[in-house]
Amino acid sequence: MLYRIYNSESGDLLGEITEAELSSLTRFLEEESAEDRDYYITTDTIDYLETSGADAALIALLRQAVGAGEGVEIRWARA
Repeated sequence: MLYRIYNSESGDLLGEITEAELSSLTRFLEEESAEDRDYYITTDTIDYLETSGADAALIALLRQAVGAGEGVEIRWARA
């Protein structure tokens, strides 16, 4: 199953990730509730995910989403 990652503010589709990549994202990042599907991603967050063993494709997608900015609010949804 694929999941889509969106920029929460603009609604733009950032890319698709696999179930394993979503598992990495949700396992390593704090969720406020069981229904939480939003994360604020910074370069520090991406570095943490990378050193924790997250998939390289997920890391690349997140780095592209943050770009030169300070961070980006993302959300995921089933494709």
